[in-house]
Amino acid sequence: MPSPVGGQRPAPEPLWLVQAFVNSRDLRTAGDDLATPARLSAWLDRHGLLGDGEPASESDLRRAVELREALRELLLASNGGPTEPATLALVNRALHDAEPVVRFLPGGNVELGVLAPGVTGALGHLLAIAFTAMTDGTWQRLKACQEATCRRAFYDHSKNRSGTWCDMAACGSRAKMRAYYRRRHPTAADEGAGSDPRLVQ
Repeated sequence: MPSPVGGQRPAPEPLWLVQAFVNSRDLRTAGDDLATPARLSAWLDRHGLLGDGEPASESDLRRAVELREALRELLLASNGGPTEPATLALVNRALHDAEPVVRFLPGGNVELGVLAPGVTGALGHLLAIAFTAMTDGTWQRLKACQEATCRRAFYDHSKNRSGTWCDMAACGSRAKMRAYYRRRHPTAADEGAGSDPRLVQ
């Protein structure tokens, strides 16, 4: 499972796989675990989503990165952000390509699975996990940090689902500092003239 961020526990299994997938890119450090097809294949294999040694192509990499950022946008929507129609179209297309199948389970439950092999199926499996989380109510707690320089996926364990940042001590403090600066310097904040870009971005 992914390590805690800012002392926070990760999402429950198997939703933490979606969290880890989104966090495979770190906007703060520009680090990217999916930087090449080989690294994508290794990441999916390491997380049990792809067979050992099964290769990924450049087109697989492009689709994986597009889906990762689309999922990040959906998680930002869980935190009060907008969702673009193009994002939903991309996610729906990825699920369609994975050949989804609904299975009936004992106890009157159902699950969404996928039939497609390779990277396409692995990405579809992540979307199937997201679908299940949407039906059981846990998806709304998986969010993207509102801090524009972060956008890290985190699981909101608060009782009233009021979490906004992945780390209050870091991202929360930066947001509050900018809000304070804007209150003290409204003209500079509005115009962006002569102000510290780290405070007004």
